[in-house]
Amino acid sequence: MVTITLSNSFIEEVRNSIEPHWGELGWVTYKRTYARWIEEENRTEDWHETIKRVVEGNINLDPRLKEKNVPLTVIHELEHEAKQLYKLLYGLAGAASGRNLWISGTDFQKRNGDALNNCWFISIRPQAYGKSYILPFYLEDKNQPTVSMPFSFLFDQLMKGGGVGFSVVEENVLKMPKVEKNIELVVVVGKENGDYDKIISAGAKDREDFFVESLNDGKKTIVHKTPDEREGWVVSEALVIDSHFGVIEDVERVVIDVTDVREEGKRIKGFGGVASGAKPLVELLYATNSIVNEANGRRLSSVELTDIANLIGKTVVAGNVRRSAEIALGSPTDSAYITMKQDQEKLMSHRWASNNSVIVDRSFMEYGEIADSLIVNGEPGIVNMELSRDFGRIVDGYQPNIDPDVEGTNPCGEISLANGEPCNLFDIFPLVAEKQGWDLKEAFGLAARYTKRVTFSNYEWEVSRNIIAKNRRIGVAMSGIQDWVLKNFGGRLVVGYEPIYDHETDEVYQKPIFNEEASKTVDELYQAVVDADIEYSDKLGVNYSIKRTTIKPSGTVSKLAGVSEGIHFHYDRYIIQRIRFQANDPLVPVLAAAGHTVEDDVYSANTKVVEFLVKAASADEEGFVSAGEVSIEEQFASQSFMQTYWADNSVSCTITFHKDEEEKVAPLFRQYRDVTKSTSLLPFSGHGFQQAPKEPISEEVYNERKEKIFGNVQEMFQLMDEVKDLELVGLADCEGGACPVK
Repeated sequence: MVTITLSNSFIEEVRNSIEPHWGELGWVTYKRTYARWIEEENRTEDWHETIKRVVEGNINLDPRLKEKNVPLTVIHELEHEAKQLYKLLYGLAGAASGRNLWISGTDFQKRNGDALNNCWFISIRPQAYGKSYILPFYLEDKNQPTVSMPFSFLFDQLMKGGGVGFSVVEENVLKMPKVEKNIELVVVVGKENGDYDKIISAGAKDREDFFVESLNDGKKTIVHKTPDEREGWVVSEALVIDSHFGVIEDVERVVIDVTDVREEGKRIKGFGGVASGAKPLVELLYATNSIVNEANGRRLSSVELTDIANLIGKTVVAGNVRRSAEIALGSPTDSAYITMKQDQEKLMSHRWASNNSVIVDRSFMEYGEIADSLIVNGEPGIVNMELSRDFGRIVDGYQPNIDPDVEGTNPCGEISLANGEPCNLFDIFPLVAEKQGWDLKEAFGLAARYTKRVTFSNYEWEVSRNIIAKNRRIGVAMSGIQDWVLKNFGGRLVVGYEPIYDHETDEVYQKPIFNEEASKTVDELYQAVVDADIEYSDKLGVNYSIKRTTIKPSGTVSKLAGVSEGIHFHYDRYIIQRIRFQANDPLVPVLAAAGHTVEDDVYSANTKVVEFLVKAASADEEGFVSAGEVSIEEQFASQSFMQTYWADNSVSCTITFHKDEEEKVAPLFRQYRDVTKSTSLLPFSGHGFQQAPKEPISEEVYNERKEKIFGNVQEMFQLMDEVKDLELVGLADCEGGACPVK
């Protein structure tokens, strides 16, 4: 196999000629989130090394390089493309997904192809494991549908750092079998485990005492020892679930031994981070068993299925080993599901682990209950699955079953996905790219080919391998859109409105009038992505990508370049940006001493919240407008612009609204029912959220607090560089703070 590499002389040439476009928090975000530890040199990567790793990891996924005799023309083509990609990424004219920045080019990526994809989707209904790398030991038939499989998929992808969307719509719930029996669960641990006392406090029993005293009572028992590996956690949870459904004949009691699970604080090789110990796993197993026992004799409800998924997410987050992102998708008439987060005790316990949305179609009009709920807590969001199946870009019109297998979405909502399918993303920052002299069509073409190569990773789940090979779905995005439009197209995507009467709803709407120059440019860039995909797919002899473009929230990667996030307006001219750190990160007391406000995270144990003061990059531009100043109507209209002319997947957008705009929510959902595929809303202020990721402040407060901060943050991080395996947590790619850091 031929390997493409970038020479040190080329990299030095780029470093001497291109200045990375760091945003105000860009280098901090990079260094603590994506810079990997170099063991042999006792330091973390520098930016030029990260980009070399990322580009080489991607370019060598080209399947032609695996052929016996690779033509020189192919080698030269890929060497040239690698250099162009390096320049694009090093200068921050574009950014691979956070997952790629973290894992591309590592040994972990080579072993585990799933790691390159940020997010996934799975339907919660009985499914077969098939030829997947995880297959529970008690299954004799790998093609036997089981209740545990979708939860195992979700657990596994979350533990690999991905986000997962899951569907508990009525159609899936009705496919669930009834719970056949109660199961007694006993978790045991030996005294040799260093976390013995913590594990016992979580409800486990001493292993020796239990086996001596309790296994001669005649109960039919299965004993499983959890190995010290990710798959071991997944299979233990699967065993608890499946034991209730007759998969294991005659079992009455399940005993799980967690003695071999490594202790809290020990290093995790491969993906990175440190272990949380077995206590969170023990708590998950008991909680899951209790939920399923309570459903004995009936089907698990949508709420109970969501609870199990949320508990899994909580387990992954525990100990701040990794962050977890979930989106639950339910039916719009399921009142119990829609209101489940109003149970404050369970919300604080585990229901915070997912953003909740409902799946609708174009005929759905009853938005009253949904609007009332999201006005209270920002949920549920709306996902129009009919539009996703039958439309690409809205301007291209009705295309029945253009995307027939779509059932759900990723946690941020920018990619509609089939069962087992991942999102596959790359951002271009057009304003930065233009400043650095890029032809935007070339930049977007590079993004299309980058994401196409990701589809040739070594995927571990059969359900994923099959759908990826069929769809080859990619998600080329643009971010910093509002900054770009402000600079190049007269300030706004929407230049006016005209009244239009809707006969179906008997309502008069204000139809947006779009910026013609912007729509023409965006359409041309879309065609450049299509052309690049077609040309590259023909070279590779594979299917064209079923869909190719999107707008993602871009919370983390936009901070690298300091541009506005996705389609969002800057939250305000001046804001407090709250960033979450591991509590034991030694930088936390340094930041506190330097004047930054540091607090305990009210939502997550062992986490500190640090406040940074941020001024919007384009705050001084004439015509600047913030999210707090833009009407809810214009935000809906701006999202619809990008869904019309750019995104054939979806446009992820969190629309903010003020108290006096609440009554407009339901009518606007109805107005855009034929345009918008995925929408979430969040009150701009007064929502009662503690430690919100962003809080607007006045210029006076910004200047006053800025004067109290001393020292250079970059220098501080460099001083702490000897500390390894710590990572920034909770800095999310979702506006609401749900998506994974990496």
